[in-house]
Amino acid sequence: MRVKTGFLATATVGLLMSSMYLALAQRPAPAGTAEPERVGGFVPGQKRAPIDPVLAAHGKALYGVNCQACHGKDLRGGDMGGPNLLRSQVTLTDQNGELIVPIIQGSRQALGMPAIGISIEDSNAVAAYVRSVIATIGAQGTPPGKQEPPSIVVGNATDGRTYFASTCAKCHSAEGDLRGIASRIVDPKQLQATWLMGGGRSGISNGAVSKVSVLLPSGATSEGDLVRMDDFLVTLKSGDGTTRSFRRNGDLPKVTLTDPLKAHKDMLSVYTDKNIHDVTAYLVTLK
Repeated sequence: MRVKTGFLATATVGLLMSSMYLALAQRPAPAGTAEPERVGGFVPGQKRAPIDPVLAAHGKALYGVNCQACHGKDLRGGDMGGPNLLRSQVTLTDQNGELIVPIIQGSRQALGMPAIGISIEDSNAVAAYVRSVIATIGAQGTPPGKQEPPSIVVGNATDGRTYFASTCAKCHSAEGDLRGIASRIVDPKQLQATWLMGGGRSGISNGAVSKVSVLLPSGATSEGDLVRMDDFLVTLKSGDGTTRSFRRNGDLPKVTLTDPLKAHKDMLSVYTDKNIHDVTAYLVTLK
């Protein structure tokens, strides 16, 4: 059997270089000198600009939708045959998206990497997430360590208080129903989800239930807490605990629904990202 000498020589050189690097990396520092600070990432001595945790979190969500099937949840390659991003020279040396973003945008279509239909801004977010994982790789390429989840408390609490006073204070009060809310809901992510949707565990409108009124053809009215409603049936629970169901046929009987969370739901299309971040930053101060 013939062995290709070029390949064998290349492999031998690679092994020698790897051995030399490991020996140098593991050699103890001379007596009296401090150990050099280890920088996260496989490339020795590489320094990158700090990564915005909010941007990385956004990139992680985009990666899960657009990249995970090919490159895997842990970036080590997925079911559709994408390469391991933890060993890619592109991802290992990318500084600020200058190498990763063009590929996401389609610069390697001829090599089998399709363009991903996301914006430049979203592409930069994905690149930031990939770099955030690369930065956790230990010395000599050991697997990434456990990553601390990024904090969502990135807003301005003072601006949040001002926005709360102008938008939310007509229904809620920091001294009233929201007093100590950050102690009742200690996880900022859960607290943000709670105030956005207006309900939840020990939350803003905790236990809020939609009320329903059914006007029957006879003129009688049945009212109570909504249990279920669809195009064919409405079920309510009256004050004495009795459950009643009424068949629906188009607009008959007339059903009037009162949703105590409607104001919160209507605001979801109004809030900006800054509004959400600022209000959350303010609410976490209400201990």
